[in-house]
Amino acid sequence: MATATCGINCDVCKLRLLDVCSTCGSGKSLEARKKLEAQKRIFGRECAILACACMNHLDYCMRDCKAFPCDNFRIGPYPFSQGFLDMQERRLKHPPPALTPNRTSVSVPSEYWDTLQEKDIHTLCNLILAEPHPSGGLWFHSLNTRIQVDIKSRCVRQWANEQWEKNDDPLLELITLLYLNGVKSFHPLGKDVVGTKDLKEGHFFQGPHELKTAPLLERYGNDLDGFRNAAEHLNGKAVDMADAAYRLLPFPRVPLYYLLWEGDDEFDPRMSVLFDRSIEQSFAADGIWGLVNRVSLALLKGAEEL
Repeated sequence: MATATCGINCDVCKLRLLDVCSTCGSGKSLEARKKLEAQKRIFGRECAILACACMNHLDYCMRDCKAFPCDNFRIGPYPFSQGFLDMQERRLKHPPPALTPNRTSVSVPSEYWDTLQEKDIHTLCNLILAEPHPSGGLWFHSLNTRIQVDIKSRCVRQWANEQWEKNDDPLLELITLLYLNGVKSFHPLGKDVVGTKDLKEGHFFQGPHELKTAPLLERYGNDLDGFRNAAEHLNGKAVDMADAAYRLLPFPRVPLYYLLWEGDDEFDPRMSVLFDRSIEQSFAADGIWGLVNRVSLALLKGAEEL
């Protein structure tokens, strides 16, 4: 690939084919350092975008930098228009669409709330290590935030800006209700950590149901520090299981283990997601798929808010 740090795809540029211009490469590449030296020699100054990426050890601004689009892009005059940058800034603030494995929109059946209303809150809190809430619902820690389940109002809230704010993510609502309605007993953790193939419904995780780790590999396959920063931002606990590995808690008693092996000249990067065997007692296979999808999206966002 000859994609430049700023996001321009030099592979499809005729200037490169004519040898008029060379690619800048990624911010970590040898091409980038050569380009900066040439710019200083020919123009007397460096491209601010390329220099910033090199200084901060980032491959691609649009993918890897939480400050994108920054002033280096807005001052211009290129590579992108103000309209394009405004679109990026606007859409980056919105959560990605909540989709099922079949690429349809996630919906939450009302009967899931009906079932939850019949449960004893104090028993449920003991099972999942949650706290009862004065509203009649409960709250618990999830990754790096607190989640409130308001049973009376039939909504999920998130602690933000020093107050409870309604969360409109249907995937979070669905996964939370599946868990609260599915958990029935208290299981010890850490005795049996397994992969998808070891689960009773392991055959589910194939084809369109395969766990979505490809975007994580694209983002962090050659950036272990970036992966560590993202996992630690989500209150992940490092474990000695791969080049970089973390135990993440989307629910207080539901650990997910993300294991990353860095890529090099000989081997592609690899990632595995492991589970405590007890997850099968609370989630069916499609629920596990949705849970992993939500945590993976949070890792992709990195140090941004969920």
